[in-house]
Amino acid sequence: MDKPVIILGAKGIAHPALEIFNSNQVIVYGFLDEHEKLHGSEINVVPILGHPEDDGYLKLIGKKCEAFVAVDDNKYRQFLVQMLNEKRKVQPVNAIHERAYISTDASIGHGNFVNAQVTVGAGAKVGSHCIFHTGAIIDHTCELEDFVQIGAGSIINAGVTIKEGAFIGSGVTIVSGITIGKEARVGAGSVVIADVKDGETVFGNPAAPIKK
Repeated sequence: MDKPVIILGAKGIAHPALEIFNSNQVIVYGFLDEHEKLHGSEINVVPILGHPEDDGYLKLIGKKCEAFVAVDDNKYRQFLVQMLNEKRKVQPVNAIHERAYISTDASIGHGNFVNAQVTVGAGAKVGSHCIFHTGAIIDHTCELEDFVQIGAGSIINAGVTIKEGAFIGSGVTIVSGITIGKEARVGAGSVVIADVKDGETVFGNPAAPIKK
């Protein structure tokens, strides 16, 4: 990556995203965050410049800088991605740690956060704008749609399908062949042995729906 990166967001995954770009010898120009109290401060000597919707900074993206969206909240993440697509006609770049492993025949989209020790296996298909925390395993032939989040140390076994916007907590095990529905949530430490419906929240070993 020849151009420096502007990171949208300065909380949550923003700090580890900076470390990922540093690990790949990519310069981070600065952060943009919606909270004004952060403006003018720094993360590891990299400045928080202003607001993500400030055209003065956005105009740099696509010409002089690349962009990465470092926001955990999926709705705001989607808003910022759409803004970059429409205003700047760009897709956010991937942030892939140098100690992550992505199989040579796996496919991966744009704007993904892939932290250290993550494994993406052979034939896996990963969409765009996903978040994979430290040590997550995405085994061979899994299919993950856009805006999926996988917690640290979770094991997604072979042939699992995870639909758009689903959230998988830390330390989860999902057995082979399972489908996790759109915007479903799986609580930390759960063992999933049956399909999870769209919008459903499950927890436990074996994971069971939580009644609202």
